Amino acid sequence: MEPIPKSGLYYPNRFALITLGALEEVMGKNGLNAILNLAHLPNLIDNYPPTNLEKQFDFSDYSMMNLALEEMYGPRGGRGLALRAGRATFSDALRNFGAMAGAGDLAFKVLPLGAKLKIGLNAMAQIFSQISDQHSTVQEFDTEFHYVIHQCPCCQGRSGEDKPVCFIAAGLLQEGLKWLSGGSEFRVNESECRAMGAEVCRFVIQKEPIS
Repeated sequence: MEPIPKSGLYYPNRFALITLGALEEVMGKNGLNAILNLAHLPNLIDNYPPTNLEKQFDFSDYSMMNLALEEMYGPRGGRGLALRAGRATFSDALRNFGAMAGAGDLAFKVLPLGAKLKIGLNAMAQIFSQISDQHSTVQEFDTEFHYVIHQCPCCQGRSGEDKPVCFIAAGLLQEGLKWLSGGSEFRVNESECRAMGAEVCRFVIQKEPIS
């Protein structure tokens, strides 16, 4: 597996730390160490990033971890693990962050579901755009929202894929929507992926929950 060249685009250390912790939770310490070795990131074994918001974790390293998951567990197994890691990342990370904290307020809780999703998704996009180089925007349509990642760490530097690969991001969105809605599950499909040659990574979210 060839290393992906450094991108000069960064995640905050804390987000990378939380994703690493989530992967360790999902696959165990030895499993994660094997992934880090395969991803040409042995420097991270027993040496996770600090818990600060300094933008120092290169998107290409994040992308390499994602690729190593697929290589080691196959596309289907890797996808399942990436979704679970994305969900755990939201659970640990975003519910404590500034703009999202308002989602716990009583005024927010009494809003209709569509308004909650709109406010929450926009807040999430804003947080990512502010504290990382992952510029994100939200578009609203009649029956769905589109969550658009213009610079995506999950597939940084990858090309020639025939299917979308950003399952950590999809899992994070699924868990975020579950939290915003008070427990409903939503369908999140990545319809465009930069690894397939698209301009952006686009996640289509149905407004109607599936459960």
